[in-house]
Amino acid sequence: MAASRPEDAPCIGLMSGTSMDGVDGVLLDFPAQGPAVQAHAFRPFDAVLRAELLALNQAGSNELHRAALAANRLVAIYAEVVAALLARTGLTADAVAAIGAHGQTVRHQPGAHDGIGYTIQLNNPALLAESTGIDVVADFRSRDVAAGGQGAPLVPMFHREVFARPGRTVGVLNIGGISNLTVLAAKGTVLGFDCGPGNALMDGWCQRHTGKSYDDGGSWGASGTVLPALLDRLLADPFIHADPPKSTGRDLFNLPWLEAQLGGLEDTHPADVQATLLAYTAQTCALAVRTSTAGCEQLIVCGGGAYNTGLMQELASRLPDVAVVTSAEAGIAPDQVEAAAFAWLAHKAVRRETTSLKSITGTRGARVLGAIYPR
Repeated sequence: MAASRPEDAPCIGLMSGTSMDGVDGVLLDFPAQGPAVQAHAFRPFDAVLRAELLALNQAGSNELHRAALAANRLVAIYAEVVAALLARTGLTADAVAAIGAHGQTVRHQPGAHDGIGYTIQLNNPALLAESTGIDVVADFRSRDVAAGGQGAPLVPMFHREVFARPGRTVGVLNIGGISNLTVLAAKGTVLGFDCGPGNALMDGWCQRHTGKSYDDGGSWGASGTVLPALLDRLLADPFIHADPPKSTGRDLFNLPWLEAQLGGLEDTHPADVQATLLAYTAQTCALAVRTSTAGCEQLIVCGGGAYNTGLMQELASRLPDVAVVTSAEAGIAPDQVEAAAFAWLAHKAVRRETTSLKSITGTRGARVLGAIYPR
């Protein structure tokens, strides 16, 4: 029998988010002063896998077979990232308490259809445990959905752990494929919800018209002009104005949805649409901050959107009374925060500590999130 590992041993977090560009992994340590990233590794998706993952977000033929094989390919990349993290830190598998492997979300419909709904993340945690020799914690969202919650966002409790400032109200905005906001109130309460699309629409539109997977720094969008009529249509979507708790994904905000909004505007220049999509992301995020963070002094931005210069400038212009900074200024690089969060969630799961809150997802009560697959 393998020796047990201490509960406070380092954990690895693996995140392949809604942007579907690849896998970020971090090795997170747990010193007395709080969680600390010891190493980061990234592996991109090849074009074939990315196309398949995107396709699996929509109904199609032979989905179960294709999804199972895509999950196996995803786990092979997960295992590469784990190996890279161990090599960079000089640790062995025996020194790691657990891997928090989020999986790739392909459907997210909490509360829908039968009143319970579901959320699906492609993954094969059993295979990952076999491949790495480390306990794996996966399927973080389903228990929250089963308890009446949205199953997302799950990162606000980690945000509180690393970004809260006693006596100050701070916002944490994660801009991945979808954007989500955490409100860390001065009085100690935590609120979190999805704001709307982050990079998903911009990335998809950029890929279609330039062949590039994303608009580097927002430069292509900056060459266009915002289309007020289109922006008004996008802002009219009911999700943007719904009260929390709320979550969303590519089930709603996808290119077919965008094409429907473009009805009658098909002759516009693609760069103008890109500029409008950037304005849409900035405006929906700023709206969420203004309506939910009274007295907010600082907005900490993480995720891939933090590297979009144009988007950061647009956010700052819409929030003139708030200091808009990236998470790097608060101690964690923007592309490491979500992976670190799932390492932290794995740490909590192996200790049987709850990580859900009614004020974030609407769950009926605090729950331990994640299913454990022993090595």
